[in-house]
Amino acid sequence: MQINKIISLNCCFVKHNFVSKFLCSNMSEKLLQPKFSQSQVIELMKRLYRLTPSEIYSLPSYEDQNFYVAASEGGEYVLKITNSKDSKNPNLIDVQTSAMSFLHDIGYPTQTALPTISGQLMSLEELDYGYGCQKYLVRLLTHLTGTMVCKVSVTSQLLYETGKMAAEMDTILQKLEHPYLSMLRRDNFIWHLSSIPMLEAYINLLDGDPLQKVVKSVIHQFNTSVIPKLSYFRKCLNHSDLNQMNILVQPNESDGHRISGILDFCDMNSGCFIYELAITIMNMMLEHHNPIQVGGHVLAGWESVLPLNKPEKDCLYVLVLSRLCQSVVLINYEIIQNPENKEYFMFARKNDAQILSQLWELGSKHVEKIWFQTAAGWTEEDKH
Repeated sequence: MQINKIISLNCCFVKHNFVSKFLCSNMSEKLLQPKFSQSQVIELMKRLYRLTPSEIYSLPSYEDQNFYVAASEGGEYVLKITNSKDSKNPNLIDVQTSAMSFLHDIGYPTQTALPTISGQLMSLEELDYGYGCQKYLVRLLTHLTGTMVCKVSVTSQLLYETGKMAAEMDTILQKLEHPYLSMLRRDNFIWHLSSIPMLEAYINLLDGDPLQKVVKSVIHQFNTSVIPKLSYFRKCLNHSDLNQMNILVQPNESDGHRISGILDFCDMNSGCFIYELAITIMNMMLEHHNPIQVGGHVLAGWESVLPLNKPEKDCLYVLVLSRLCQSVVLINYEIIQNPENKEYFMFARKNDAQILSQLWELGSKHVEKIWFQTAAGWTEEDKH
C-alpha cells in the first residue's frame, strides 16, 4: 500500500516571527516552497548520489517538497528539498539531521541522511521557476516503513508506548552535542509553547466565534499560572511535533501496533519536558474516540520514565489547552492565507476546536482527576 510509504507530512505551518507574518504577502509565502519536477529529481539523484530512480512519486508537504524514490541499484529513499527560507539556515537543519542520526544510532526508528558522492549530508541547489533563482537544501533520507497513527485504531497500549517513547527521546537528546546546538533556542517560533502570549496578535481571526472567549481565557491562565512556574520546569530539547502523521506504526504479535518510525524534526527546539508531554497528549487526542481518556494513558507511559514534579503537574492541563489554542488559531490563520491548502490544514487540525471546548467546559479538576487516576491505574503487567 502506498500509505505505508508515506514518510513525511510536514506540519511546520508557521516558521516566521509572528510580526513578520503579517507583513508577508500571500505570493511571498508561496515562493518559499520548492517546485522541482520529477525529471529534475531524477537528475539530482544521479548527479548527487549516483542512483537511478526506478520509481518516484511526490509525498505530502506544506513548505518543503518530498519524494519517495526507489533506486534501480536497490534501496528506498526520501529526497527532501527544504523551502528557500529554511534553506538559508543550514546550521539549524544540520542540528536536526544530527539529532535524527544520534537517536538512530542508539536504536530509535528515525531517518538518517545519506552523504552525496562528495561526502556531504546536504547539497544547496538552485532553481528558477519564474520568480528568480532560489536556493534549496537537498537531503536524501532513509525510508521508514509503517502506517501513520491516523490510519490505525489507537489503543491505550499504543498511547502508553507513545508517552514512554517521547520521554525517553527527550531524555536521551540531553546528551546531544553539536557546535550549533544554540540554534534550537528559537525565541520567536510561534509554535513554541512559550509563545502562547503571541496568540493575542491573531485573536481577531476568531471574531464571532464562541471559542474566542475560551482562547482569551487560556492565554490569561497561561500568563498567570504557567509563566510564574516556568523556572520549575525541567529544560530539554523537544521534538515538538509528535503528531498523528509523524509517528509510524506496524502490527505487533498481540494484535496491536508498535512504533516503527519517528518523523519530521523541523519543529525541534529548546524547551521543557512538560511541553513535549502536553504536545503529545494534545496530538493523540485528535485520533481517539474518547479524547479525554487519552491524557492518562500517555501520562502513564511518560511517568514510567520521568515522573512529573508538582509545578509540572499543576500546569499540564493549561499547557494542553494552550497547544489546542495554537492549533485552532494558527491553522485558522493559515487557511485564510493559503485557501488552496484548506483540505491539508483541516486534516491536520481534525476536531481540535471540539476538544478544546470539551476540555474547557469540564474544567481542570475534572480532567486532571481522570488523567492522574488513569495513569495511576496502570499496573506493571499492563505496561508489558
